[in-house]
Amino acid sequence: MRRPNILILYTDQQRWDALGASGNTEIRTPHLDNLARAGLHFNRYFVQNPVCMPSRASFLTGRYPSTLGITHMGVPVPSGTMTLPRLLHNYGYISANIGKLHFLPHANRDHRAVHPDYGFDHLEISDEPGCYADAYRAWVGVKAPDQLDHVSVGLPPATAVWQRAMGVRDGIRHPAERFEKRAVAFGSRSELTHTAFVAEQTIEFIQRHRHRPFLCIAGFYSPHSPWIAPQEFLDLYDPRALTIPAYPPEVEARRQTTGQCSEAELRSARQGYYAMVSEVDHHVGRILKALGDAGLDEDTVVVFTSDHGEWLGEHLRYGKGYPGPDCVTRVPLLIRWTSALAAPGRTVSGIVEALDVVPTLLECAGVPVPGELQGRSLLPALRNEPFAGRTSALTENRGWKAIRTGGFRYICESDGKESLYDLERDPAEYVNVAMDQSYASALAECRAEMLRHLLEAERPLPRIWPY
Repeated sequence: MRRPNILILYTDQQRWDALGASGNTEIRTPHLDNLARAGLHFNRYFVQNPVCMPSRASFLTGRYPSTLGITHMGVPVPSGTMTLPRLLHNYGYISANIGKLHFLPHANRDHRAVHPDYGFDHLEISDEPGCYADAYRAWVGVKAPDQLDHVSVGLPPATAVWQRAMGVRDGIRHPAERFEKRAVAFGSRSELTHTAFVAEQTIEFIQRHRHRPFLCIAGFYSPHSPWIAPQEFLDLYDPRALTIPAYPPEVEARRQTTGQCSEAELRSARQGYYAMVSEVDHHVGRILKALGDAGLDEDTVVVFTSDHGEWLGEHLRYGKGYPGPDCVTRVPLLIRWTSALAAPGRTVSGIVEALDVVPTLLECAGVPVPGELQGRSLLPALRNEPFAGRTSALTENRGWKAIRTGGFRYICESDGKESLYDLERDPAEYVNVAMDQSYASALAECRAEMLRHLLEAERPLPRIWPY
């Protein structure tokens, strides 16, 4: 059999609703919307951790963060971890990660050093745009060396601390501040952004390896803050016309009193965020065209997804993290497989988890799914066979776990605190009803569902003989 190529288009911090195909009429994502029409759109897809490193490790291993022992940031993924590229290696696949991988902390290391391969044959790692002497800056140095002083999005605060402590002087120029809450125009030419780098090198890899099965991950940094995009993508959006969060009265009163999340700030942040998504969409269009020009459309499984979402002003917050509401843990998942997908253009509304992607891709490739994987294959949905999805999705971090069912989110913390949100009445998750007696049966059922989910996910080590 000719095994399919696998192309994963992986953004960072993209909410589920930052996509036209998800019903957002304000955002411009024509290429991704076309991908949804030609594939499947899983619109209730949840990640297993609300921050980058644990979520990415879980996604590429098909195992829960707690199983990996990586439930919070700053934990390096062990170099021998069984990842998707390693699972495909024995079956003739050549593999690459272009751009963001984030299996190692990036603030306290020399990015010129050789990166652990994690099973990939080809790595061009750049976890942050322009801040480090990494693959992205090397690429800019070849294409336009005079622009190197204009491509950094700013030095991460933790990096500044590490560099002072270690006496590092890398000579990289950064903006005076690392912008967090407003749209900013990219300081150089559009073809030199980090997103353009990921796209160009992904296209080059596809063209070079078109004659053998490949796995290629295009690791986009966008739309992670700071919200910096080329001016032409910022110009797609009038911030005055963008919808901003509606707050409950008590939260609105706090916003007015504290000055948090002013209307101008909310609109500018959304403009920058949407512009970054639109820039990714533009370059996704380039990658998919290159795939078609190489004659690989039919035999490539294309996956588009993200590692987690973004508060974007909801709950007067930006970024991601606890307690992982839908805006943070629900992200897009699009899958296209032209030669084998039945009835394209469908939206699948069953609950699915990010760790379901690896077993799905292994089954598409005709590769046995190891028993230690904790995901469930989505191949029945691709074949248009009966597919109900899961009864719940699990998200976990250090000290807490959450279950997201069809109508509720339940959070249990190590100190005994419980939270319950009624998503039908309160979709933005502002009101904790765990102590409301009218929700006693729902609370009990969510507790039981979490226990069932955890028990089903257990993977004890295999015994080699009875004893």
